[in-house]
Amino acid sequence: MSTFLGMPATPPRSPYGTGNLRGERTFPQAARDELRNEQLRRNLGRATHTIRAKRIAVTGELPDWEELRDAGAAIKTDTMNRLPELLEELERKVTERGGTVHWARDGVEANEIVTRLVRATGSSDVIKVKSMATQETGLNEHLESAGITPYETDLAELIVQLAHDRPSHILVPAIHRNRDEIRQIFLDRIPGVDPGLDNVPAHLAAAARAYLREKFMTTRVAVSGANFGIAETGTLSVVESEGNGRMCLTLPDTLITVMGIEKVLPRYQDLEVFLQLLPRSSTGERMNPYTSMWTGVTPGDGPQDFHLVLLDNGRTAALADRIGREALNCIRCSACLNVCPVYERAGGHAYGSTYPGPIGAVLTPQLAGMHAAKDDPNSSLPYASSLCGACFDACPVKIDIPSLLVELRHQNTEQAGTTAEKLAMKAAAAVMRNPKLYTAVQKAASLSRPVGVGGRDRTLSRLPAPLNGWSDSRDTAAPPTRSFRSWLASAEGAATMRAAAEEGARRTDGVRTGGVRTGGVRTGGDRTADDRTADDRTADDRTEGDHEEEQ
Repeated sequence: MSTFLGMPATPPRSPYGTGNLRGERTFPQAARDELRNEQLRRNLGRATHTIRAKRIAVTGELPDWEELRDAGAAIKTDTMNRLPELLEELERKVTERGGTVHWARDGVEANEIVTRLVRATGSSDVIKVKSMATQETGLNEHLESAGITPYETDLAELIVQLAHDRPSHILVPAIHRNRDEIRQIFLDRIPGVDPGLDNVPAHLAAAARAYLREKFMTTRVAVSGANFGIAETGTLSVVESEGNGRMCLTLPDTLITVMGIEKVLPRYQDLEVFLQLLPRSSTGERMNPYTSMWTGVTPGDGPQDFHLVLLDNGRTAALADRIGREALNCIRCSACLNVCPVYERAGGHAYGSTYPGPIGAVLTPQLAGMHAAKDDPNSSLPYASSLCGACFDACPVKIDIPSLLVELRHQNTEQAGTTAEKLAMKAAAAVMRNPKLYTAVQKAASLSRPVGVGGRDRTLSRLPAPLNGWSDSRDTAAPPTRSFRSWLASAEGAATMRAAAEEGARRTDGVRTGGVRTGGVRTGGDRTADDRTADDRTADDRTEGDHEEEQ
C-alpha cells in the first residue's frame, strides 16, 4: 500500500490589503489634472522647499549622521527577518501589562474590531491621534456608517476632515491648503467660530484649539496609531508636534491603538536611533516636541482599558517579496516626498493611495497589488518617478527606492500579459537576432528620408500608435540616409578611415622623435612659438575653435 502526497506546489499567496490603497484613475491621468492647479503647485513648492532646507541643516549638525542611517537600516532589516517571533513577543509583553492584543488580517477586519470595541464602551464619539494605518483602512468612514463620530485632533488632519478632503502628504496632510483656504474651512465648518477670524496662523490654531479642547475633556474613547512598538517591553510610542496626541493618550478611559505589523522594533534601546532619525528627516527638528510612550495599563494613571490592533493588510504579502520587502523598513518620515520633483509638482492626490510620493509608489503596489482590479491604477505607480535617486539619498533608513521601482516595473511587465509594448519588443528582438533582416529594415528606414520624413530638424515629433506615448514627451531622431555599415563599406568611408590611420601614424612618429606640435601635427624640429609661420598659427587657431564648438 502506498500513499500519494501530491506534487509540490507554490504556497498560496498572502491576500492583498483593503481600504484606501487604490485610486480611481492612473497616475498620469490624475497628475494631468493636478498640474493645472497653480495654487496647489505654489503651496507644495513653498512647503517642500522649507522642510527640505530645515532637514539639510539639522542633519548636517551630526558628524555620525551616516552611521545613524546605517544603524537604522540594520535594525529594520533585522526586524523584518525576525518579524513573526518579534510580534509574538510584543503580544506577550502587552498582555502581561494588562493590554489586549487583536490580530487583523486586513482593513475590513481592523475596522470591525475597532467598531466593536467602541460600541462596547457605550460611546458614540471617539477622538483620534493622526494615524496613517487608520487612513489606510478607511476607519473614519466605517465608524460614521456605524453611527460613531470620529474627531481628528491633529490640526492638519482636522483641516482635511472638516473640508471632506483627503490627505496629500504623510507628515503634513493639508500641505496642499494655504492660510486663506484654511480660514474659510474653519468659518464654514467649526460651530461658533468667530466670524472675524483672520488668516494669521496663531489665530487659526487658537480656533482649532478651542474647538478640540471640549472634545478632549468629554470623549471617553481614543484611537491612535503608533510610530513604534517595542517587542522587548510591550511599549508603544507616538511622536508628534502639537500635544494633541498626549491629550488623546492620557485623558480617555479606553485607548485603541492600530499599528501596522512592520512598526515593531526588537529592543527598547533601538528608540535611541529612531528618535534621532525621525524628527530630523520629517520636520527638520532635532527632536519631537512630544514623545509619548505607554506600556499596557497602569492603575489610576491614563486609560484603564488598552487594546492593540496589529494590522497586516498586505504586509505579509510584501514581506514575502525577497526584493520588495525592503519597503517595509519605512518609518513614515516623508523625507522622500519633500525631495521628489514628481511629488512636488503633482501632489499627493495623484497617487490615489493613502501613501503618496516615492515610498507610496513602492509600498502601495506591494500592499494592494498592481493587477488586483481591472485596468488597475496601481500598475502606473512604479512609473511615477524620474529615478533621479534623491529619495534614496534622503531616506533615513536607506531604502533603495529607485531600485525597488525598477523591480516593480519588471514585475508589472511580467504580470501584464500580452500588451502592445511586449509585442513591439518581441518584434524588435526578432529583427535584431537576424542580421539579414536587420540590414533590410535599416535600408527600408533609410528610404524614408528622401520623402521628407523628419523635416528640417531631422526628428520625428509624433509616432503612430502604440508608440505615440513615447513621442508625446520626446523627439525621435529620423532614420539616417544610410547605416554606418553601408557608409564604412563605401569608397568615402574607406578613404576617411585611411586618412585617419595615416594621421594617427604621423602623430605617433612625432611623439617618438620628441617634436613640437604645429598645425595639429608634430614635426621633428625644435622651433619656438616665434618661429611658427602664419600658416601654423592659423591651423592651431582653427583646431582650438573646433574644439570649443564640440564642448
